[in-house]
Amino acid sequence: MKSKKTVKIITGIIVFITLPSLLLFGFLYFNYNEDLPEGIKGNEADALAYKMLEALNHDAFKNTNYIEWTFKSNHYYKWRKNKNTCDVYWKAYKVSLDLNDASQNKAYVHSFKVMDNDLSEELIEKAIKYFNNDSFWLVAPYKIFDKGTERRLVTLENNKKALLVTYTSGGSTPGDSYLWHLDENGKPTSFQMWVDILPIDGLTATWSDWVTTESGAQLPNFHKFGVFGLEITHIKGTQ
Repeated sequence: MKSKKTVKIITGIIVFITLPSLLLFGFLYFNYNEDLPEGIKGNEADALAYKMLEALNHDAFKNTNYIEWTFKSNHYYKWRKNKNTCDVYWKAYKVSLDLNDASQNKAYVHSFKVMDNDLSEELIEKAIKYFNNDSFWLVAPYKIFDKGTERRLVTLENNKKALLVTYTSGGSTPGDSYLWHLDENGKPTSFQMWVDILPIDGLTATWSDWVTTESGAQLPNFHKFGVFGLEITHIKGTQ
């Protein structure tokens, strides 16, 4: 009898925890899930992409040699963009990444270099994933002409134009697509995501609270993603 009662209690707890989550997922899926839109590659798509870059002062970003930021108060970065190296900090860890030469990557705990190869490789791999994800939320608009990208012009239901960018290679999740929504000047206001990491296609995240760094580059301070907010703080950018 006791075992049956225990099973019922455990079952009740599981249902109590999972049912609201399943209902929320079902609501989001049926209300927000969208198929990847079709678009047209070519000069018009690239023209809209260049308009987007111009609205963000892409030349200033290209001439920005150093960027510093904190992502969600958890990860802190010192990115020497001109040298393609970055120091990644979280908890008690620091990883110095050389994005050109992986043999130069180094991991530290409490400022002491990690000598254990397995732990070092684990921390370096984690730092690379953090950097790929967190830097994308900071500089994604400037990556629309990266190697391996495809751009398509999408006409929305209101006849406005949007830019669909697909990453066929590179990063941690090649194959992901983003539909950029722009204001009348070409500045990004949001994008929709078709990415492997998310179970719902077409979810929207805003790009807002833009700050202009010392170098003139424009970078976002905040993203609203459903009921969640992604805050990026301590942004610095210098030549």
